[in-house]
Amino acid sequence: MSGDWRPAADRALARGRRLDRLIPAFLLRSPVSRLGYWWGTLVGFTWGLIWSTGTIERRLGLWVFRGMPSWTFGRGGTCVGGCYLTGDVHPSERILRHEAVHKQQWLRYGFLLPFLYLLAGRDPLRNRFEIEAGLEDGGYLPRQRVSRP
Repeated sequence: MSGDWRPAADRALARGRRLDRLIPAFLLRSPVSRLGYWWGTLVGFTWGLIWSTGTIERRLGLWVFRGMPSWTFGRGGTCVGGCYLTGDVHPSERILRHEAVHKQQWLRYGFLLPFLYLLAGRDPLRNRFEIEAGLEDGGYLPRQRVSRP
């Protein structure tokens, strides 16, 4: 993948910061957003209990539901509130770090997150939430090697 994605990613992050300034402060990282986080967690937990055929475990502060049919979650997995819904693959620590950032986004934005995420678009290289969560950890970009002298 070429490095030309960075300017668009930087623009997406800047656009997101501008949008955040338009959101009333009482909706962000507040009792209102906490209610949205718990609602999302309840929805994710219920969906996970219904469809998970694999192990359900607690990792990195997330409820991880495995063995779900592919149509019940997006891409390689979906974070809903404090729940990570995924298929048969055992998620790596990198993926869970990425999803833990999405959990923090749920805590910040609450009920607004699903709408803001849709507004940010499906392209992870231009979606501010995926960029903030880490494109490498999320598996959207190859991991950069650190060169040693």
